[in-house]
Amino acid sequence: MSASQTALLIIDAQESFRHRPYWDVADLDRFTRRLQRLHDGAKEAGAKVVQIFHVEKDGPFSIASGHVRALEPLRIDTDARFEKTRHSALIGSGLDVWLTRNGIGRVIVSGIRTEQCCETTTRHASDLGYEVDYVTEATLTFPMQDREGRLWSAAEIAQRTELVLARRFARIASVEEALAAL
Repeated sequence: MSASQTALLIIDAQESFRHRPYWDVADLDRFTRRLQRLHDGAKEAGAKVVQIFHVEKDGPFSIASGHVRALEPLRIDTDARFEKTRHSALIGSGLDVWLTRNGIGRVIVSGIRTEQCCETTTRHASDLGYEVDYVTEATLTFPMQDREGRLWSAAEIAQRTELVLARRFARIASVEEALAAL
């Protein structure tokens, strides 16, 4: 599929997360470097860049908070911007209509959180018939504790996400592999 039929989805890469108790900067530098490279390469190739922000009524994800903006130090040049209130960027945001109107058949998924909004959007996009590249190295998540008390590292969560998405819902791709397909 050509670059003009591809959209890079940058999901929830926003300052709001810095104000959550689980915020962790351990992987932040790697994430922002890889996402910026993906963005820059997609723009250069002629793919559409779409930024999606998660919005809530109150707290750091509210518009009034001033935190619903691109995560620093990212420099994002968007072709479209959407706000969502659900996990999937394709529910109630208008993104699905925009993708259809722009002839998009392939999406590249990136953003925050790996196993939450990025994974959910990937599954939804696949079910809608889009080709999906899931670029794990351009996603970010944080350690989580399960109900038995085990702490899962961000790396373990990313591996689990790749496991459940690969060959079912998406092609797992590096930044360079996703860009090469453009």
